[in-house]
Amino acid sequence: MILVTGGTGLVGSHLLLDLAKSGVKLRAIFRKDSKLTDVKKVFSYYVPAKEADFLINSIEWIKADILDVPSLDKAFNDITQVYHCAAMVSLKDGNTKLLRTTNIEGTANVVNSCIKFKVQKLCYLSSVATMDLAIGEEKISENFTWYPENEHSDYAISKYGAEIEVWRGTQEGLPAVIVNPGIIIGPGFWDNGSGQLFKKIDKGLKFHFPKTTGFVGVQDVSKACILLMNSAIENEQFILVSENLSFKTILEWVAESLKKKSPKISLKPWMVLIGWLYQSLANTLWGAKKQLSKNDNKSLFKHSYYINEKILERTDFSFTPVKSVIMETGALFRTDKKP
Repeated sequence: MILVTGGTGLVGSHLLLDLAKSGVKLRAIFRKDSKLTDVKKVFSYYVPAKEADFLINSIEWIKADILDVPSLDKAFNDITQVYHCAAMVSLKDGNTKLLRTTNIEGTANVVNSCIKFKVQKLCYLSSVATMDLAIGEEKISENFTWYPENEHSDYAISKYGAEIEVWRGTQEGLPAVIVNPGIIIGPGFWDNGSGQLFKKIDKGLKFHFPKTTGFVGVQDVSKACILLMNSAIENEQFILVSENLSFKTILEWVAESLKKKSPKISLKPWMVLIGWLYQSLANTLWGAKKQLSKNDNKSLFKHSYYINEKILERTDFSFTPVKSVIMETGALFRTDKKP
């Protein structure tokens, strides 16, 4: 039996769909009943309503939390493979402790459970945020270096700490693969992650910023994870990036997919600095929550380029062009928006 943690999230729900369609015995953990509606919504994008209901009902759902070890014991019973997608994603200032607890301690609990129940293989969904450019290289590859002295977001630190837990598990005999996706684009979660780009463009976003980074479609992430788990590959790491693109280009494509105007004004560092200073003052005087840290604001103007050659050379995998992913996602956003 296969277990998916974080099955009610963007990647987890797509993984569950692909796995359920293959007919494997499947279990997923969740924390809130309301989140199951999100899974059904994602399934309905790709299969008819009756089939979506059938596939969801074919999954054994167990209420559990990766921070609650006793609840994991029930979830891990008779499990042979684990896809660990559960994580906290946040750029809000002040979430350091919760991020590290959820992502590092939670992953440690999953790894320990895998070892305890003799799981045959683990796939951990990490992020390119854990990867620094190695000295002498122009693009980031799996041969990356983590420089503790560099400015990293709390999220990146927590995900790197989680990777350390997975590597610790491999030293204790647990076969594992780690995947590091770029920014993941896909439908259904318009208030979180890249889904917010569609929502903001729909409302008339006027600004863009010049940052270049890696992007990938959510269906590609799901298929790559399953491909690696069903292969003989173990104890290795793979970058999942379809293309390195600027946010200006991404936002223009999102606008095209929604038939809206694209942002025309380029953000400057001084504009972001003023915004950060204002929110810091509001936090000090009125206790208003800060949305971004100073380091996160700086990252808006950094360019990062990733090499995706390893998975292409080691498997028969191929990536979907990012523009195609955006056009499909935008069409689903428009459908969701209809009364």
